[in-house]
Amino acid sequence: MNLPNKITISRILLIPVFLIVMLAPFDWGNMSFIGAELPVTHFIGAIIFIIASTTDWIDGYYARKYDLVTNLGKFLDPLADKLLVSAALIVLVDLELAASWIVIVIISREFAVTGLRLVLAGEGEVVAANRLGKIKTWTQIIAISALLLHNAIFELVSIPFDQLALWVAMFFTIWSGWDYFAKNKRAFLNSK
Repeated sequence: MNLPNKITISRILLIPVFLIVMLAPFDWGNMSFIGAELPVTHFIGAIIFIIASTTDWIDGYYARKYDLVTNLGKFLDPLADKLLVSAALIVLVDLELAASWIVIVIISREFAVTGLRLVLAGEGEVVAANRLGKIKTWTQIIAISALLLHNAIFELVSIPFDQLALWVAMFFTIWSGWDYFAKNKRAFLNSK
């Protein structure tokens, strides 16, 4: 297994650590972060999430720079993103920091695109993430990070950036999902 794929696996392995920090009954109190009060566990969870999300850029950088792009990596990388983002969004619903219907739309798109990838893989085609899919992933990461940090960065100017970012993430999630299906509709037209 090459280095980029190992980095991708590390992203998957950070998910249970994130879940334990966010959902286990730890009470480490609250802290002030850029003027906003938030539970210490949410701050630690945000740091873990951001570190795990950063591995998405790192594994892609090494794969392209050293010509280590593999079919396994093309499969694992978006899967790791979907697992991390889905876990974080479900936690945010549990903590009542994100609207459940928005999370359902986002996760439904992730399942649908994964299903499309499986259909295409059955035909011998591996589809790598495109530019719009990468924008979608980064808008989701920004929204989740802002929500985990309770909008602390923008709290001082009273802008609900975290909620706006979640709406932007949902928009790009829907758009990129439509784009994947539009570009690969032949998979359904040619299926038997």
